[in-house]
Amino acid sequence: MNRLFDIFRNKYFLSTAAFVVWMLFFDKNDMLSQYEYRTEVHKLQQEKDFYETETAKVKKDLNELNTNLNTAEKFAREKYFMKKDNEDVFVIIREDAKN
Repeated sequence: MNRLFDIFRNKYFLSTAAFVVWMLFFDKNDMLSQYEYRTEVHKLQQEKDFYETETAKVKKDLNELNTNLNTAEKFAREKYFMKKDNEDVFVIIREDAKN
C-alpha cells in the first residue's frame, strides 16, 4: 500500500496525469469537441452524398432533354403542368388517410 502512495506522489506520474486530464477536458480539442466534430463531418458527408445523387439525376434529365424532343414535351407536361391550347390539365393530389 505504501508503494502505491509512492507511485501517486511521483512527479512524473503527476505530470502525466495532469497532462492527460488537461487534454481530455480542458484543451480546445477535448473529447466533447472531437465528438461534435465527428458528428458534423458525418452529417456533411450525408449531405454531400445526397447532392451528388441529385446532381447525377439532373445531369441525366438534362441529357435526355437535349437529345430527344418527345422527352422535352413529356418533361414540361409532368413537371411544369404545361399544356396545348385545346387541352385541359387536371392535377390530382392524393392525401394520406389520417387515423
